[in-house]
Amino acid sequence: MEKVKKANIESQSPLSFLKNLLIGRWRSLLLLLIGVYLPLQVFEILTVKIWENQPGFPWDVPILLAVHSTANPQLDVLAVMLAIIGLPWTAIPILAAIALILLLQKRWRSLAYLLTTSVGSVIINRTAKQLMHRVRPQLWQSIAPESSFAFPSGHAMTSVTVVAVLLFLTWDSSRRWLVLIFGSLYIIAIAWCRLYLGVHFPSDILAGWMVALGWTIGVSLIIKPSRTIATVNGDRPEDETTLLPEERELITKE
Repeated sequence: MEKVKKANIESQSPLSFLKNLLIGRWRSLLLLLIGVYLPLQVFEILTVKIWENQPGFPWDVPILLAVHSTANPQLDVLAVMLAIIGLPWTAIPILAAIALILLLQKRWRSLAYLLTTSVGSVIINRTAKQLMHRVRPQLWQSIAPESSFAFPSGHAMTSVTVVAVLLFLTWDSSRRWLVLIFGSLYIIAIAWCRLYLGVHFPSDILAGWMVALGWTIGVSLIIKPSRTIATVNGDRPEDETTLLPEERELITKE
């Protein structure tokens, strides 16, 4: 009896509570550090440096020239095709089709994640471009020129956002590994085509990757698209029409 009382007292102490909280939430904390804080910190560093020095970093031009040195007619066609595929406007019908499927399946949590990350990514990109006003590289005449501002890359942000959405939606299935592998190749291919066409500095690409990564992972920690609630018999998860206990508690308090 005394042991039970002692355990109850310890469980109510601040140190014990903090220890249990950290043990129970260490995965989320680690994801918050690696997936949100570090990418946004890199994006902040890039933004400040470019704000102070518009031409960019010492490694921007050499990388661009190295990629351009491989130019040939076959790669020209491939780069233009990838640029079209990676357009933010091209992603709209793809995301709309996924949203329709989620709507029909009543996966409200996943649908909320898709809409929030997609719309937010566009807003972040447009806002950052207008604030930074960074002009595009003019090292050679591009075969697919762009007239908008360069920082951060919209193609890079779109590719990461689309892959992140697909990855979180397939997180509970074995298909996530296929999404991760082919999605990574897709992200790299889109980045390569932007450099090959000479319409982005490497720092534009890196900034787009970092801010999109921080945004999509940060939203996932709030909305939790991969979370489902099991039925009583455990046969299959319920549709995502039920709030999680912590979400219901917050609404009740308000």
